[in-house]
Amino acid sequence: MKASDVPCPEWLQQRLEKNGNRVPFSTFMDWALHDPVHGAYGAGQLRVGKDGDFVTSPSLGEDFSALLIHQLSDWLGCLAARHPDSLLSVVDVGPGEGDLIAQLITLFQASASDLLSRLEFVLVEINPGMQVRQRNRLQGLATAQCRWCSLAELASEPVNGVMLAHELLDALPVERLILSNGALQRQMVALQTSGGLSSLVWAEDALPEPLKVQISVQAERDDLQLPPDGAQDGWATEWHHSLKPWMQQAHAALADGMLLVVDYALEASRYYSSRRPDGTLLAYRRQQASSDVLRDPGDQDITAHLCVEAMLGEASVAGWIPEGHCRQGEALLALGLAERLNALQQLPGDQLAEALRRREALLRLVDPSCLGELRWFSFHRNPPEASAEGLHPSRFLREPS
Repeated sequence: MKASDVPCPEWLQQRLEKNGNRVPFSTFMDWALHDPVHGAYGAGQLRVGKDGDFVTSPSLGEDFSALLIHQLSDWLGCLAARHPDSLLSVVDVGPGEGDLIAQLITLFQASASDLLSRLEFVLVEINPGMQVRQRNRLQGLATAQCRWCSLAELASEPVNGVMLAHELLDALPVERLILSNGALQRQMVALQTSGGLSSLVWAEDALPEPLKVQISVQAERDDLQLPPDGAQDGWATEWHHSLKPWMQQAHAALADGMLLVVDYALEASRYYSSRRPDGTLLAYRRQQASSDVLRDPGDQDITAHLCVEAMLGEASVAGWIPEGHCRQGEALLALGLAERLNALQQLPGDQLAEALRRREALLRLVDPSCLGELRWFSFHRNPPEASAEGLHPSRFLREPS
């Protein structure tokens, strides 16, 4: 992580001065991303897509959604049988530009219009700037019921359906921990003023007791070693304190169904390793990654990978029943990626440019240096009764035929 000493914008300077000139990194991250006037997402400053600040799988075209819909149709079909008179919901938490929902509506309309008539699409978006863009993206898709609400509002009237958290959890605010004088400290963001100029710098505080207890309890539960053997002073990492309340809210919002999390994640042995001395925290802007996460607050995305064991542990405590997980490449192959690539070869010659564009997009979805390192995790809200042969795994977890 770069040692930052960067200019502080006026809006953030005022915010810091009201909060004693220093705040935990998690607070800084929340302000930088979600402030409704100045935040990267809150004000709708960031753009998702090939011409934006970063790409996601749906932003590369509809092939990702065309594969995902096979899994969604399986899950929704089972729920339709369990709840024959109930409206079913596809809940997208953190819908970005709205590409995924727009593509799914079009695909359901073309291939499963009978199921579409039983569906509503719920967009959970806390940032007003992004919500405006999503509404514009979904204009004209009047064949589907769409609504916007919060997880808390959903929890007051839980729905039956499938909840999607696609590249969402890696953007939840995180605590930064740093090893200093042989003990874990909490990394802070501080305001420094010199010669009339204000800048942002890193600082350290002792761990507050609630955070210390949380780390201790979770580390014992998930068999995490913090700090890891061999870590030297200056070793730093992230702590996902926001996962617990998010998993609890998501569980309360769904009466019956499935949760699919698609995100970047590492096993604890790689996440909390002395060989990873700067953690996973990165900023993204104009398709460029940077470790200088304090620079230009409100103008760049900030993300941190998930720890697999920690996420599964918090999900289980919240009441979710984990089904399984795999890398995106494995999931998409199980859903028909190879067949889709082969079909591109059958397109007529006058569609060669389109075939090549789609082929490149499909390969980026599974490229380990691009989106192929994403992990897919599925969770049951209320698992069905197992047959004599046991529960059959979801389609994306099966070996490709």
